[in-house]
Amino acid sequence: MTPVELPEALGELASPPFRAAQIAEWVHDRGVSNFEAMTNLPAPLRNALAAKLSVGLPRIESTTPPGPDGSEKFLFRLADGALIESVFMPMKDRTTLCLSSQAGCAVGCTFCVTGFFGAGRNLSPGEMTGQVHRIRQEREIPWTQMNVVFMGMGEPLLNLEGVLPALEILYRNISPRRITISTSGITPAIAELAKLERRPNLAVSINAPDQARREQIMPITKKHPLRELIAALRAFPLEKGREITAEYVLLAGWNDSPEDAGALARLLTGLRVKVNAIPFNPDPNLPAWMRRPGDGAIDRFSAELVRRGVAVTVRRSKGDEIAAACGQLRGKTDRPRRRTASSDRRDG
Repeated sequence: MTPVELPEALGELASPPFRAAQIAEWVHDRGVSNFEAMTNLPAPLRNALAAKLSVGLPRIESTTPPGPDGSEKFLFRLADGALIESVFMPMKDRTTLCLSSQAGCAVGCTFCVTGFFGAGRNLSPGEMTGQVHRIRQEREIPWTQMNVVFMGMGEPLLNLEGVLPALEILYRNISPRRITISTSGITPAIAELAKLERRPNLAVSINAPDQARREQIMPITKKHPLRELIAALRAFPLEKGREITAEYVLLAGWNDSPEDAGALARLLTGLRVKVNAIPFNPDPNLPAWMRRPGDGAIDRFSAELVRRGVAVTVRRSKGDEIAAACGQLRGKTDRPRRRTASSDRRDG
């Protein structure tokens, strides 16, 4: 429950009114996992809260040993037995937490292990913010050093009813400028995000410079065409100093040529955008034709974007040694539930 919802849920227990603010501080700022820890509340109130409500954090099922870059993958088991994964990525002066928004993903991008394993259910706001609190406590991360990306399992914009309250809770301690939502391009939901008074950063998976190729690897493109997605991004309001991130997974010989870079630059004309070029992360669950480009191809692609005036970074993926890099979550924790015929083909 958000701090706005808490007083109504507490009813007469929220009297006097400052009690609700105290409880919100314990839950949303300190991340306590039981009512007994709320030591500035009277014992009868703590007992009454425990009888009416529940508070807790997701259980850690397992963690991977830290990779060479310090990244760790956390496997959480939720109250109903669902498994989700989050990633802890330490850096010099900040730490990024990669959160899941769904237990699975229905979007079905053919280059993504999570999508390969099929759809699951939406996570609640508490299950999303609980990932932050649990990892923050385990690794003793100050709020001031924390970035959050909704880039784990699931499509965040297919779970707006959970993600929007989760954002409001996280905003208590983390600036919207340090929170990013990554989406495959759910156009109507991008329009809903645009209406918010406080907006997170927006990252959008583009991955191909034309409709036909994007449809082949991202079936959602049939429902939300590329031209409509670009129009929604042009309408998305950006404050001074902010930009949209266009994520682009590089597949060897398929979308990584200088000509592809030129087509991408034309597609993004008029947008305040930077391209995050992501060399493909191979995985045995994914189609055999998908390969990581060589360094030369990556450099030529990036150089062409720069030549055309497009800002570009190349993501040397953190977490790839622990199967926690982009698109790899859940690859080692479950067995696949589906495989589409088109996922084995290079041509549409």
